[in-house]
Amino acid sequence: MKITLLVVGKTEDKYLLEGIEKYISRLKHYIGFNLLVISEIKNTKNLSEAQQKNKEAELILKLVSNPDQLILLDEKGKKYTSVQFSNYLNKQMVGSVQHLIFVIGGPYGFDEQVYKRANGSISLSDMTFSHQMVRLFFVEQLYRAFSILKGEPYHHE
Repeated sequence: MKITLLVVGKTEDKYLLEGIEKYISRLKHYIGFNLLVISEIKNTKNLSEAQQKNKEAELILKLVSNPDQLILLDEKGKKYTSVQFSNYLNKQMVGSVQHLIFVIGGPYGFDEQVYKRANGSISLSDMTFSHQMVRLFFVEQLYRAFSILKGEPYHHE
């Protein structure tokens, strides 16, 4: 299985970039992982929220093929503990999923067409975090999940 984290807009803060890179380098010991950045939509001041979400949706859906499992990181998604999330990933691997794509959308969330294409959604918290920070939190949770599956001492219960 291969995992892709698809994000809208680049990460700007150096401390977040360093953290993201740290966990991506650790993740590569467990699984094929790719971080794909979609450029932010230009001239958003001239676009409504719906128009911006629609343009982002077009860019997101261009990168997803039919057999891919598309999972949205969304405030309305299913919540997991770290152990439950590791079990979820294990089920995907055992279930022969070839490519799992997790998506962090833009500032307004996802367009309806992305929700329709999605195979599921996950919420990291009831709290709201910046899209920049969610990237770091998510790659850390991916790393944690694989360390749990391998029985390594990173995660403590």
